[in-house]
Amino acid sequence: METEKLERKISYKFKKEDLLKEALTHRSYLNENQGWKSSHNERLEFLGDAVLELIVTEILFSKYPNYDEGQLTSFRASLVNYQMMAEVAKEVELENYLLLSKGESKDIGRARDVILANALEALIGAIYLDGGYEKAEVFVVRFIMPRLKEVIEKGLYKDAKSLLQEKTQAKLKITPIYKVLGEEGPDHKKMFNVGVYLSNKLIATGQGLSKQDAEVEAAKKALEEVRKQNNEE
Repeated sequence: METEKLERKISYKFKKEDLLKEALTHRSYLNENQGWKSSHNERLEFLGDAVLELIVTEILFSKYPNYDEGQLTSFRASLVNYQMMAEVAKEVELENYLLLSKGESKDIGRARDVILANALEALIGAIYLDGGYEKAEVFVVRFIMPRLKEVIEKGLYKDAKSLLQEKTQAKLKITPIYKVLGEEGPDHKKMFNVGVYLSNKLIATGQGLSKQDAEVEAAKKALEEVRKQNNEE
């Protein structure tokens, strides 16, 4: 397993390569490769999730002494949600090293982003076990905390649907309407495609494993369109 490029990308060299191998192994891979000697990454994901939340919480607590716990909780939630984690995973090119079944490797949209987000948390858990809290903190500070500026400036810590409604009603006196455009996949893994409309005009679409998730994704994309139309950064 060639992981040297990934280690250079994240600026961390593992002492125990088996930990990195485990972090990159999805459960589905074991079903098709029963001779694979590594465990899947779900235990490391469990650990990494807790380590990530603690590091982010400590940084926010120190950096924003005048913010209450509700505001800090919203900031943290926006930094550690699966969409943000998936973006970080793509930044470090984690997808190139994940071990997935042939079926899982074909997943797209939200399903793929969830896999990437979980793998990133597993990677953080592996760094923590291999190098300790300080090394995990270095990773979080370098790759995750810089996104806080965008979270605050764009109001990403607010619910996307509520924020879209605020903006469209204030500027256009229009309430967004959501419509299911289609469904695909088996019942246990159905993917919904939802469109958000302003005055019967389709502004953006979103996908999700539930109608609510798809609506939120559509709202986020619509917010970007509204910002572009209004020349907002």
